[in-house]
Amino acid sequence: MSPEEAVARLNTILAHAWMIRTFLKHADEIQADEGMLDVPRTLYDSIRAVEPAHERGDHADFLRRLKGKLPKLRRAADHFAAHFREFSPHTNFEMASASLLGVVKSMEEVFALVNWDEVRALPRPAEQASDPLDDIEIPEV
Repeated sequence: MSPEEAVARLNTILAHAWMIRTFLKHADEIQADEGMLDVPRTLYDSIRAVEPAHERGDHADFLRRLKGKLPKLRRAADHFAAHFREFSPHTNFEMASASLLGVVKSMEEVFALVNWDEVRALPRPAEQASDPLDDIEIPEV
């Protein structure tokens, strides 16, 4: 799988992770437990960690950063799967657990198919000297 294809697939998988994170962030049942709160925090951290690379179009950096986050994501998914019933037996939590385990499995499958020689050969995108919006003068009102 090419780096471009991998980034596209992983970004879609991360969109699913974001929805799980949003559900858990607003779930009253887990708010008092630090271990469970680490799950949406880990998702947030992992997704936001690759966002700058995605915006720059730096596929190599995106893939390396996200692959580095994978063990932490796996631990969070396993922790949630092992403990969610202590907080709620509701189907929403069961489906969130299955979905999060699926997210991690899908990411692992993509990483297994990535052509890492192609990733290493990618040129680094040129860094922008400054944000073009920095040059816009906004008059005071």
